[in-house]
Amino acid sequence: MCRAAQEILDAAGVSIQWEVIERQEPKPDEPVDAFLIEAVASVRRTRVALKGPITTPIGTGYRSLNVALRKGLDLYANLRPVRDIEGVPSLFRNLDMVLVRENTEDLYSGVEHQVVPGVVVSLKIITEKASTRVARFAFEYARKHGRKKIHAIHKANIMKLTDGLFLDCIRKVATEYPDIQYRELIVDNTAMQLVMNPHQFDVLLLTNLYGDILSDQAAGLVGGLGVVPSANLGQDAALFEAVHGTAPDIAGKGIANPTAILLSSVMMLEHLQEKEAATRVQSALFHVYREGRHLTRDISGGQATTREFTDAVIAALDR
Repeated sequence: MCRAAQEILDAAGVSIQWEVIERQEPKPDEPVDAFLIEAVASVRRTRVALKGPITTPIGTGYRSLNVALRKGLDLYANLRPVRDIEGVPSLFRNLDMVLVRENTEDLYSGVEHQVVPGVVVSLKIITEKASTRVARFAFEYARKHGRKKIHAIHKANIMKLTDGLFLDCIRKVATEYPDIQYRELIVDNTAMQLVMNPHQFDVLLLTNLYGDILSDQAAGLVGGLGVVPSANLGQDAALFEAVHGTAPDIAGKGIANPTAILLSSVMMLEHLQEKEAATRVQSALFHVYREGRHLTRDISGGQATTREFTDAVIAALDR
């Protein structure tokens, strides 16, 4: 999928010198951090990266490399735009919202231990520094992109200290942005509201765990993780990625849908101030979906291969 995105960006005339780092599943005696060290060093040099999906073992094995990359590069804000695409079957139309997720702490800090056999503890870490900077990011993003409303999502009725601190920090930042409506909503109510009336939302600001869960739910409203992009942003680096799984059942068959990584590439182009190219690539992609003749088989009625889909987007660049 990354190669498809590379081809399309190259065809769009964007001058990018790609530095490719490929990860192979490590052998039992290999240090898994070898890939992480190389990847972090590369992004620190280039300051921008486009990343495909990476598998994370469930319950056992090495730590999540996705989380390790975000923490190693201090990519503190995860940005997940959710927008329906004409030609993709979805539950809602004319949906356009953005989720901003704190990306470095909360339960994803990975601080957990066994107290006694049968009892384990995981620490939910929330800090004033992280909460304040992601709040400022969200309000600055909203102002820059003409967004009018931010909902802070929390469970402070139960977690009064951790989620309470998160809310306190956001409230302080919100006073500096009187032009943006500020609201608060409990996370379980938010989950219900998303499936009943998602159009009420503009920007959602969330802690790490809530953001992970609700951003996937929001993607389900417009066709799934295969058609939404993601960006991880920090002070000194930015990493754009497809957040869906690795789909080992179709690996190597040439039928994967590169839409998520391509839309993430569009976000990368905008970050690099290549706005004209970003618009061309996105317009070409949306044209292929509207036309409906070269859709991959994960889209209802689609039969195209990855190669056919990629060629169709490239052809649409000069439409």
